[in-house]
Order: sequence, then structure tokens, then C-alpha cells
Amino acid sequence: MNATTPLDLSSYWMPFTHNRYFKQRPKLVASGRGSYLTLTDGRRVFDCLSGLWCTPMGHCAPQIVQAIQEQVAGLDYTPGFQLSHPGAFELATRIAELAPAPLNRVFFANSGSEAVDTALKIAIGYHRLRGEASRTRLIGRERGYHGVGLGGTSVGGISPNRKMFAPLMISNVDHLPHTHNLAHMQFTRGQPAWGAHLADELERIVALHDASTIAAVIVEPMQGSAGVIVPPKGYLQRLREICDRHGILLIFDEVITGFGRVGANFGSQRLGVTPDLICFAKAVTNGVVPFGGVIAKQSVYDTFMTGPAHAIELFHGYTYSGHPLACAAGNATLKLMQETGAIKRAAMLEPVLEHAMHSLREEPHVNDIRNFGLAAALELKPRDGQPGMRAMEMFERGLDAGILLRFTGDTLAVAPPFISTEDEIELMVARIRELLRELK
Repeated sequence: MNATTPLDLSSYWMPFTHNRYFKQRPKLVASGRGSYLTLTDGRRVFDCLSGLWCTPMGHCAPQIVQAIQEQVAGLDYTPGFQLSHPGAFELATRIAELAPAPLNRVFFANSGSEAVDTALKIAIGYHRLRGEASRTRLIGRERGYHGVGLGGTSVGGISPNRKMFAPLMISNVDHLPHTHNLAHMQFTRGQPAWGAHLADELERIVALHDASTIAAVIVEPMQGSAGVIVPPKGYLQRLREICDRHGILLIFDEVITGFGRVGANFGSQRLGVTPDLICFAKAVTNGVVPFGGVIAKQSVYDTFMTGPAHAIELFHGYTYSGHPLACAAGNATLKLMQETGAIKRAAMLEPVLEHAMHSLREEPHVNDIRNFGLAAALELKPRDGQPGMRAMEMFERGLDAGILLRFTGDTLAVAPPFISTEDEIELMVARIRELLRELK
């Protein structure tokens, strides 16, 4: 197609997008460099959410681009079943070294959704191999997002993601209450002081179903897709204690919080709670190649390593597990993060983002501001009869103002790249302030 031929937008059914609205007002990205994207109409915008939480090192980082180019020129693909390549083992070792001990065994998938479904299957299989096949129930949390696989959708707690597909949901699932309460948490900086007791709802669920039926609890250390919902102080510790008491595995979905977003390798390290399984994706390859996986405790892995050595231990995996290009991107990304001190930089930028975002407290339409790590959310008061419209207008106007915002309902989320400067973060917030004052 040449430059004068109109682009046909009709065939592509876009994900999580109002397709009819978009195709009337298309917004197409032409290129990306560093912390900025350039649209096909020439507008250059600061990438306020690092893609979809996945490009902390910015766009088209030369080291990552070079690694992928060299990889595809030498080995483009190899089967991952009964065969592998050196880059996969190198990446698994890097990830295990970053993870909290004793999580040191890494299973590769291709996305956060696949990582979650993998973790749920590992949890069920683990209990079965230990002679506790009755442990089949999974516990998620309201407002939780764990991807769009059937397992992740079932344990997830975002209603619009679930209601159309109710007949396909896994039956043995229950949900903890979410931890967001404006009456006790409004305009909290970092972790709220109120809310640890909400973890005790797990004891009620255990009493209802009996611990012998429960395989695992899965939560996000910080809920990202629901709008940066930060765990109350002591909440995750209580979940860990209750799971230990009843022999239940604890899974952390760190697809967003993994690899530096909260100023540590993983959210579990920042928050001082070690789960049994960690799901990861997004930032591990800087979003350049789809990738994800699960990090398991040594003891969980060892439970599967029984029977004859020539037998397959886990009947699970994907055609593209450990894909050479993805592993090249992952190794280059994690090496670049280490060499540049990117995670320490994210921690350094956290108070800059916190101060700037909370300076919006008295601006028009602001209902709440939350922050944790290099992430924050601005919750707007909904417009009467038009929920979500204020945030959508902020998104649209933001493109003209040079910022690409992410909105869910009436909540705007920001999670700038680790390579951002203090001036860029302050300018992003200054432009948000201008848009709020113009908004009706």
C-alpha cells in the first residue's frame, strides 16, 4: 500500500477497544523513540503508561533492537518441546537471580494471560501430586485482573470481563473483597494504613468451603488494571499467614509490578511477602516481543520431579514457549536494566511522581489520587448520566496536549518509563492540570 492509498480499517477487530468509535476517529502510531510515540498525523506524545505497563526502558532501545536483529539472523525459531536453545536457559537464570528466594524455577509462556493459566494449572497439579486431589478451588479477588484466559477470567474480578462469558467460567472459584475504600483511603500516599483486616475474609472462605478443597489464592500485589489499587499495610502479610496455616498456595500476579515498576525487582520484595508462585510478563522484554512466565518455589518444582526421569512431568506448554526472539529481547532488556541502574532510577523517581500527582488534589473533578512505586492513578468524579466520559475526554484532549494517558472508567493511570526525566514527569502532570481545568 502506498502513501496515497487510504488505509482500510474495517477488517481488524481491535481488542478492548470501542471499534466503531475508534474507526470514526482513528489514532495510529507511526513510530516510537525513548519515552515518546509519534502518531501518523505528526502528533508527538509522552508515553505516560509505558505502553501498557510494558516499556519501562522506552521505545526502540538500541541494545534491545540489536539483540533481536542478531538473533533473528542466526536462529529464528526452534521447537520448545524436547529441545531448546542457550538463550532460554540464560534468561531463566537471570530471572531466577532477580526473584525472591526460594523462587528459582522458571516456566515460559507468551503473555500474562498464559502465565496466569499456567500458574493455576501448576497449583492444581502440585496438590494432586501430593495426594490432595480434593484441592481444586481457586480464590481470586474482586476488581482483580489476571488476563483473559478462561482461568484468569474466572479468578479475575472485573465484572465486564466476566459477565458475557459466564457459561465458560471455572466453577470452583470464590473471590475475596477488594481493598479500595475511599472513606478510609482517599488521597493516600503509598500504602493505606486501613484495611489489613480485609484479608481475614479468606478465613471465612476457608470455613465455608473447607481448606481441604482450596488449592490457591491469586492476587496482584498492586492492582494495576483496576486503577492502581495499593495494598493496605499488613494485608498481604495476613494473606500469607492464612495460606500457610491452611496449606494453600499463594500466587502473586506480578505482570505489572515485576521488573522494577515498584522500585524493586518484584512487588513481593518491596512489600516483604514471598508467594509460592509469581506470574510475570510485560516489562521482561520491554514489550518488544510477547513473553511471560511463572517463577516457582524450589519445593513446588521438586514435587513435579517424581517418577521415571524419561517421563514428562507437566503436560503443559506452548508452541512459542522460550521463543528465541523473546529470549533475546528478555536477556537484552534485563542486562540493560542492570547496566543502567534502571530499577534504582524508578525508585528515585517515585517521590517525584507522588509529589506531582498529589499536587492535583484541589483541581476540578478530582475524586481521589493513589500512588505506589512509579505508578499513580487519578480518579475523576463521574459526569451525571455519563460515567467514563470525563476520563475519555481527558484521553482525547491529552493527545493534542502531547501526553498519552490510559483510562479505565473514570480513572486515569500513569506509569512513566524508567528513563523519564524529572522534568518530563512534572510536565506530564502540568498538562494533566491544564486539561482538568478545561474539562466540564
